[in-house]
Amino acid sequence: MELVEFPAPQRDRFGLPVASRIRRVFSGVPPSVAIGSIMLLFWVACAVFGDLFVPYDPYAEDFLAMLTSPDALHWFGTDQLGRDVLSRIVVGSRDILLVAPLATLTGVAAGTVIGLVLGYFDGLVDAIGARLLDTLMAFPFIVLVTMTLVAIGPSNLTVILVIGIAYAPLVARTVRAAVREQRERDYVSAARLGGENACAIMFLEILPNVRETILIELVTRLGYAFFAIATLSFLGLGIQPPSADWGLAIADGYGFLTGGKWWVVVFNSGAIISLVMATNLIAQGIGAFENADR
Repeated sequence: MELVEFPAPQRDRFGLPVASRIRRVFSGVPPSVAIGSIMLLFWVACAVFGDLFVPYDPYAEDFLAMLTSPDALHWFGTDQLGRDVLSRIVVGSRDILLVAPLATLTGVAAGTVIGLVLGYFDGLVDAIGARLLDTLMAFPFIVLVTMTLVAIGPSNLTVILVIGIAYAPLVARTVRAAVREQRERDYVSAARLGGENACAIMFLEILPNVRETILIELVTRLGYAFFAIATLSFLGLGIQPPSADWGLAIADGYGFLTGGKWWVVVFNSGAIISLVMATNLIAQGIGAFENADR
């Protein structure tokens, strides 16, 4: 009887089996973070490399194939101008994945600075700042953004700035609460006794200790930004034509739902939902990981 020799497991340059090393790297990653990251990276790949593998030109009109239902040629059907819906969804991820992160980073950066200042300084500064935050947050988010965009006109830059400014008070309130908890810790007292100024304490001592809170805010607000931008595009106040933006596509296809032409709205809505779900899964996983560490 001959003995069958199985090939030795592939090893990396440190002498460890590759499969074992991969498991070790990802062993501490919550499943929701892994799933959400895969979903998000898929859309990032579509945004960056979409032009290389889309089956049709997303902007090419074919008036002989208008509102064709999904079939072997057009997996997601065509829109009212005969454009391939699948190709437009893939390429349409580009604008929303550019505008939403920039708007979120703007709001989180501004909110973090405001939250650090209000959380660190007590007394009059904190009292006045907290009242201003409450006043700004009293306005419904979508109403505030819509009114501002109507007044100054829609464009990608104005959408980024308006959403960023609207997010800043929300982030500032969360960061302020986290900083108020940290400012009484021993390491802050030691920094004060060591002669460090307020800016150094806030940004070099306290900020690293509230980074998990800021990261959760960043990911959570990013999910809201995806939805908000799609809503604004649907209303004609967000990303503008000729973009293949999903919100614009839903607005264009909404009127055909009553005639049974559902695919333009359904598939573009599914793309938006998947992006929001991806960011929510990542945020939930980071939050659970943070709580476990405590």
